[in-house]
Amino acid sequence: MRVLVTGGAGFIGSHIVDALQERGHEPVVLDALLASAHGEGAGAPPGVVRADVRDADAVRALLRGVDAVCHQAAMVGLGKDFADAPDYVGCNDLGTAVLLAAMAEAGTAALVLAGSMVVYGEGRYDCPQDGPVRPGPRTERDLREGRFEPPCPRCGTALLPGLVGEDAPVDPRNVYAATKLTQEHLAASWARATGGRAVSLRYHNVYGPRMPRDTPYAGVASLFRSALARGEAPRVFEDGGQLRDFVHVRDVAAANVAVLESLGDRPSGTLTPYNTGSGDPRTVGQMAAALAAACGGPAPQVTGEYRLGDVRHITADSSRLRADLGWRPAVGFAEGMAEFAASGLRGMADVRVS
Repeated sequence: MRVLVTGGAGFIGSHIVDALQERGHEPVVLDALLASAHGEGAGAPPGVVRADVRDADAVRALLRGVDAVCHQAAMVGLGKDFADAPDYVGCNDLGTAVLLAAMAEAGTAALVLAGSMVVYGEGRYDCPQDGPVRPGPRTERDLREGRFEPPCPRCGTALLPGLVGEDAPVDPRNVYAATKLTQEHLAASWARATGGRAVSLRYHNVYGPRMPRDTPYAGVASLFRSALARGEAPRVFEDGGQLRDFVHVRDVAAANVAVLESLGDRPSGTLTPYNTGSGDPRTVGQMAAALAAACGGPAPQVTGEYRLGDVRHITADSSRLRADLGWRPAVGFAEGMAEFAASGLRGMADVRVS
């Protein structure tokens, strides 16, 4: 199978390229090599076409002879502030629209989209008195005063977090989340209009080798790893009790390949979402402590700081992906953190595709 991988020189994309090659497929790699992911002045690695996914002519040229598209190109993370909104919408949503239009023109009918768990907003919560509830956004006053747990919106009781499934209502709570949900809507519209087949893999907190260095757009694991590399303690926001699902990048790459190989068996005109997580929720504080111990660095510092737009708990129920495709994460939490502690981060001269 010949597969166009957008963002294929990036953190997740480069691992997908490796996994495709290991399975005997032929990846075609497009990447804009944005400074926020690759560092300033990064050159194109061998075999990578340097182009923006919004460049319709470049995309059309790369789609010739392609059987499927694995769309990883995106601007990621919460960003600096709302002034980033035009860049997020341009990269993520306009870029996806240009790609899908070119696919419709070329007759390329199979798509795997890099989705995200951020489309859910807060995760699943149960109130001991009122049952399943959906708390609203946390207020700045509550966060400032150290009240990090969202209360029951009906009775104010403390809530019990649980796993969120793909059928849960979506509630994006920041610009990045809104663009990821828009990508899914665009892909679903493309599938209906063209008879194409699409899957959105809603990634949870992906970590592992080749993560970008410390930038405003890096994931929390990368921020902690960068601090430890400088000999500094990881700075843990809130009280460190935020639950997340940390999933290794090789497991995410394997999920992408499994979906790509299954697309021909799916009904046409549809988009199917799949949560893609480890199934082993951990707190941010636990992750920071495990990484610090593996690095032999200073213990994490819990700061009480916060960011508006962050959610308290979001963890995946990935059983649908397991049941439908037989995919299983192979890298455990302790093993993955130990490897991540010993691996390099993507820097100015580290960009590569294997």
